Amino acid sequence: MTVKVYKNAVPEEAARLREEIFVKEQGFTDEFDEFDSRSLHLVVFDEGEPVATLRFYDEGGGSYHIGRVAVKKDRRGGGLGRQLIDEAVKEVKLLGGSALTVGAQEDKSGFYSRCGFKQCGERYFEQDYPHIPMKKDI
Repeated sequence: MTVKVYKNAVPEEAARLREEIFVKEQGFTDEFDEFDSRSLHLVVFDEGEPVATLRFYDEGGGSYHIGRVAVKKDRRGGGLGRQLIDEAVKEVKLLGGSALTVGAQEDKSGFYSRCGFKQCGERYFEQDYPHIPMKKDI
């Protein structure tokens, strides 16, 4: 498996994964936003097929926000999400960052906890879906 980093624009492979997972599977309508153009995008490829993606951007003060973490349905549970988080940590460290934040979908907060994130605020709703703000010092 290989991981590619893209800057300042959503790569086609990431867009397809996000459309498949967040729009078709989960029903979100506002998938793409102004943060995409200032984010770095990671895409994991397995034999040339994109199987997972995430984005992250600088929030200031050494903190970077990750989001749009997506793993193909038939590939979940195999460690790709953790691989993405680990790659994001490496990239953020190279940029001089010291923390990652995420607005975790509430039912995915256990995954982020296992990756070392801790809740850092109150539950909120994004497109009627409950989220938990979480942070990881790196």
